[in-house]
Order: sequence, then C-alpha cells, then structure tokens
Amino acid sequence: MESFVSRSTSVVSKLSFLAVLIVFLISSSSFTSTEAYDALDPEGNITMKWDVMSWTPDGYVAVVTMFNFQKYRHIPSPGWTLGWKWAKKEVIWSMVGAQTTEQGDCSKYKGNIPHCCKKDPTVVDLLPGTPYNQQIANCCKGGVLNSWVQDPGNAASSFQISVGAAGTTNKTVRVPRNFTLMGPGPGYTCGPAKVVRPTKFVTTDTRRTTQAMMTWNITCTYSQFLAQRTPTCCVSLSSFYNETIVGCPTCACGCQNNRTESGACLDPDTPHLASVVSPPTKKGTILPPLVQCTRHLCPIRVHWHVKQNYKEYWRVKITITNFNYRLNYSQWNMVAQHPNFDNITQIFSFNYKSLTPYAGLNDTAMLWGVKFYNDFLSEAGPLGNVQSEILFRKDQATFSFEKGWAFPRRIYFNGDNCVMPPPDTYPFLPNGGFRPEVSVFASLLLPVLLVIFFFNEG
Repeated sequence: MESFVSRSTSVVSKLSFLAVLIVFLISSSSFTSTEAYDALDPEGNITMKWDVMSWTPDGYVAVVTMFNFQKYRHIPSPGWTLGWKWAKKEVIWSMVGAQTTEQGDCSKYKGNIPHCCKKDPTVVDLLPGTPYNQQIANCCKGGVLNSWVQDPGNAASSFQISVGAAGTTNKTVRVPRNFTLMGPGPGYTCGPAKVVRPTKFVTTDTRRTTQAMMTWNITCTYSQFLAQRTPTCCVSLSSFYNETIVGCPTCACGCQNNRTESGACLDPDTPHLASVVSPPTKKGTILPPLVQCTRHLCPIRVHWHVKQNYKEYWRVKITITNFNYRLNYSQWNMVAQHPNFDNITQIFSFNYKSLTPYAGLNDTAMLWGVKFYNDFLSEAGPLGNVQSEILFRKDQATFSFEKGWAFPRRIYFNGDNCVMPPPDTYPFLPNGGFRPEVSVFASLLLPVLLVIFFFNEG
C-alpha cells in the first residue's frame, strides 16, 4: 500500500512539474509582443498597406503606403529601411518613389533588366528634390515619418512597385514574408502580412469609388528595449520651496569610467572644441554620436522646476537640454504624465495636446515646439536648449506640495522613456509645512543655483 501511495505521489509531482513547464512555455511565447507595449500609447504602431492596383502579364503593380499611427514617436533622418523575403521567385521590374539598395544577380535576364532580383530586397525612400517623373504622392522625404499627433500631414510614406515572376490573380499571388523595418535603427518588430478587404478609393469629385485588386497589411510595433539597451534621456528636478536641485541619476545613460569606446564623451572645456566635434572627413562619412561629459552621460536632459505658487494656481518651468555635439532634433516632442494635466490653464511657447491612453484618465500631455520658433533643438552648446512654462489650476481635493506630488510621474522624449531620479531624493517640503511667503534671500539664491546647475553639471 505504501509503495502504491509513493508511486501515486511521484506521478502527481511529475504531472505538476509538466503543467508548470507548459504554462511557462506558453507565457514565454508572449514575451515578444509584450516587449513592444507602450503604456502611454497602447495602440501605437506602423501599419503598411500593400494595394495591388493592376495585373501585368507576369505579375502586378502595387502601391505600398506606410502609416505612422504612433502618437509621439517619429522615424527621424536618415529615415526608414524596409525589407522582406519573397515567397516565390519574384523580381522587382521597377519602382517609383523608392529604390532598393542592391540590384542583386539579374544575369539571366536579357534586354529588359529588373530593378532588383534579390530574394530579400531592402527598400529606402528617395530624397527630397527627386525628379517629378520618379515621384508618387507621399514619397521622397528621405524616409522621415513624423508622429500622428504632431504632424499628421507627414505621417505617411508611399512608393509604387512593379513585381514580376509572380502570380497574376488573387489566388496565385503569394504575400511576402519576414518583413523588417529599421527606423532608422533597430526597435521595430513586424508581424506577418495579412490579406484584408481590398482598399477603396474615392475620386476627387466624390462621385466614383474604385478598389484595389487585392490588399494585405503588415503591422510593426516598437520596443525601446530592442532599440537600445541604454536610455537616451534623463530627468532632473527642483522647486522654489527647497534649495536642493536633484540632478539626473549618476550613470543614467552610461558611465565616464567606461573607456572601451574612444571619444565616448567630450569635456566642454576641451581646447579647439569645434575641430574635435567636426574633424575633417571624407564625403559621406557619418561620425558617431559625441555627448558632453556629465555625471549621467545622457544626450537629453529634461528639467522640471516647480517655480511658483498662487492661491488658485501653480507654475512649472520645463527646460530641455541637448548634450549631443553631433545631433540636433528637428520637430522634437516630449510627453509628461502628471495628475494635474486634467486641469491645465496655459502653456507658454510650446504646443500642447492632451493624450488619453485610457478612457476617463486625462493625466498625460504631449508637448512640442512652435514652428519656426523653438521646434528645432540645436546640438550641445549655448543654443542647445528649449524651455517653457505651464500654469496649472489647483484641484483642492488633490493638490499638494508634499511627498513629491508636484513632480511628473514619467517623462518621454521623442518616444523614449527617460530615467527619473529615485522618489526618495525628490526636493521635499520643509518640516514647517508650506508657506507661500518665500524669503528674499531664497528667491535670489535659487535662480543662481539653477544657472550653476545647468552650466556645470558634470
């Protein structure tokens, strides 16, 4: 009897272990999709629509359109790079609005040579200024795709492709597979192509509707972890009620003692700074990033300063500083999360859009520069910063300067999550509680400390 019980216990233990193993494997299969989840833009993605517009004797002509449905993440210069693998032995006869980076081996063709014969072509956008006979609508932007909220007019990119050695009907065409998207570096993961209902097109006079012969979609999502293993921005904090200025966490984006890469950072007091930043190079050479030597080694710092307190309002000053000597940011944006964004009164010199990632929750704001005024963030130096102020109306039920409530919960810059200081280091309210009156000495000292902080952090 005892041996039977022992065997039964052994069998149960093995079955339990097997069940746990199966659950673990099922969970593991979902890791790829959860990596790309963005809590502030849960439905953000880049969708590619592949519309077969007409059939040819040996294939089809299609228009491929890439839509950036991400609220605040761009694809900056040098732009997107799209790749895939053909299902059969297809070739690209011609392209309009884009080109492949390599032609491949087309030696078996006589006379009319295809544009590309590679099994796995790589496609890039054409540059601005391309001749009109090589253009199509929404092409030729150098691969730059702006975010959907900030610039919807430039959030799409298109090209036309003529495919040969392919099927010539809906039943014989095979969709490409293994799609990849670089934007411009890694970070995007693309799902398989899915055949959907053909796209319909309405004529300019709205009196006639046509449709594609066949349509398939590809969806790509972004993961900051896949893009780079180190952060790209950090946050510092200060307030009028405390002389402490909390800088970015040390080594937030790297450490100065890591000298494995030559020239990883540059001291701003280096002699002949300009010649070090821009040395003589051959045409077309792309220099690696070069950031200013600081304690945090982040290319971007966002400073949140609680500036003033009024009876019914309170004011915050935001300063974004670029520490990268070789990179400027055109059409930059910043996303901040704070519970008082549901009661914002006025923003000075920044554009503002409320983001509501979840119904009934209005605590997230997207900020970006005013066109031709401060939408361009220059490289590190005297002009390498932009700033603005925000006026909030107090909600007496929730407003407080205690326990760091006045500071943001999270900050993004150009779609990347910035490193926040530890909560226990936030500027605290003095023990006597908050007093609206601030001494003349404190009011004069704090701006001086901020200036010292901005120019000498290192």
